[in-house]
Amino acid sequence: MRNFGSILLVLGILGFFYASSKAGEAPPLPDGLTVTESLREPAGQWQMARYGSAVVGAFGLLMAMFPKGR
Repeated sequence: MRNFGSILLVLGILGFFYASSKAGEAPPLPDGLTVTESLREPAGQWQMARYGSAVVGAFGLLMAMFPKGR
């Protein structure tokens, strides 16, 4: 499980930086959009990918630190 956690951590970090660079290239989102409306725009999709990558990286960190639970 420690190796699996390390892999998830690396994938989360790489995905976060990749999605951040792509979100920076996309046109900015207009103010006042709901989450559903923002997912129709490329910038909103890349922002959601960035958040998802951060969650994967955090889960990988937990799995790497605590492979067998507490």
